[in-house]
Amino acid sequence: MGKITVVGLGPGSPGHLSAETMALLKSDAKIILRTAVHPTVDWLRENKISFTSCDDFYEAGNSFEEVYKNVVSRVLKAAEENDVVYAVPGSPLVAEKTVVMLRRSAAEKNKLTIKPAMSFLDLAYVDLAIDPISGLRIIDAQDYEAVADAGVYPMMITQVYSRLVASDLKLMLMEEHDDEQEIFFLRNLGLENAECRKIKLYELDRQPEIDHLTSIFFPQVYRGGAEIFEGDQEESFIVEDEEENSLTTEALSDVDIQPLVDVMRVLREPGGCPWDREQNFASIRSNMIEEVYEYLEAVDAEDFAGMKEELGDVLMQIVFHARMAEEEGHFDLQDVIDEVTDKLIRRHPHVFGSTHVNSSAEVLVNWDAIKKEEKQERRHVLDGIAKDLPALLRAYKLQSKAAKVGFDWQNPEDVWQKVEEEIGEFKEAIAQENFAEAEKELGDIFFALVNYGRHKNLQPEAALSGTNNRFAKRFAFVEKAVAASGRQWQDFSLQELDEFWKQAKDEEKV
Repeated sequence: MGKITVVGLGPGSPGHLSAETMALLKSDAKIILRTAVHPTVDWLRENKISFTSCDDFYEAGNSFEEVYKNVVSRVLKAAEENDVVYAVPGSPLVAEKTVVMLRRSAAEKNKLTIKPAMSFLDLAYVDLAIDPISGLRIIDAQDYEAVADAGVYPMMITQVYSRLVASDLKLMLMEEHDDEQEIFFLRNLGLENAECRKIKLYELDRQPEIDHLTSIFFPQVYRGGAEIFEGDQEESFIVEDEEENSLTTEALSDVDIQPLVDVMRVLREPGGCPWDREQNFASIRSNMIEEVYEYLEAVDAEDFAGMKEELGDVLMQIVFHARMAEEEGHFDLQDVIDEVTDKLIRRHPHVFGSTHVNSSAEVLVNWDAIKKEEKQERRHVLDGIAKDLPALLRAYKLQSKAAKVGFDWQNPEDVWQKVEEEIGEFKEAIAQENFAEAEKELGDIFFALVNYGRHKNLQPEAALSGTNNRFAKRFAFVEKAVAASGRQWQDFSLQELDEFWKQAKDEEKV
């Protein structure tokens, strides 16, 4: 079984090939090109490098999905007998579906290595005078759902490979934007006849040459209606790779959520895991809660290995729920990511806009104002507080929201007086053996204590969680002491057990 090495042929000129890629292309491995329709292929021929292309699949295939599957099958079959160098245009990590599919298929059977390469994007950044960290979304021209977001983000639209595609793209964009909106026409970047020029939107499909090396840059044109693109951009947005439905690894980091998404898809498909396939939103509802609490436990213990594991479990629950929603046609994981990204940008105008703040307190004021504008369906003061929150946390949030409209004690001592009043009413109900009333009064005590803690800037949920953890730790010490004595629990008096308890508390002070 041979190994598979994936390389990129760069944006066009052989001068953009890395020395490592050149050496691999000249090696004894079997060379397979996704397509021979690329300027660098002339360099291969000049150097008498033998290769096989997969262009025959493009000519015979009924869909790109079919073509990609056949390409991957050819590479895997060749690797059964030889080492294979699989070469793709540009970079293997930018808009290369076959590479994504190979990573899934070759993981178990072959040793797969992906080598970095220059993509046309690197040249585009220079010609457009932009920094991708300042904001860029990368999509396929035929991803019509993503095209609808043009203008919301600075957007690179790739695969504008024919006049027909350009015409469809133009009509789609003109539904939302002015016909004379300026866009950038990019073609043959890295070659002598490279083009990067401004055109009007209505002119898109009228360009003299449009082919597989054509892309369009659509600047961010509105946030509340104002155009902000002026070459170098100071705004910050997410960089996204629509082809892999995940954050692009080349522009930001090596974070890749796609393997987890793929595993969940397989588990939920016919032939997957029976248990996973049987689940629905309600059946795994409690799992989400449990995983979050397990993560918080790791946080309290400062257990970073545990935090890493539990964050993975929380992420798995998110992917699980998003997968079920996608199957039912409600939304998918990309929608989740896009929505929370947009929300963060909207709610941080002091970072992504022109708003100025002097303190975190002002940040919170802005946050609340923006949130109120977004949630106009919330007409009542206490709307938006989930009923299923832990009781102490919900009490804290209810009191905090009421306080924002002035419904609050001004003096913490008045709040403490209320605590004592509730304790008195609780004792009275117990004395009368009115246990239904006593339960209500006990709740009132908790509620009043939460309020007092809030006035003292104490988090009741965290406070009780810490007490629970200390109790569990001390009781474990007592249990260990009982076991070490060789006696049974019933052989000890409460006073003796309390001595173990005091020892446990003393150990915490060391």
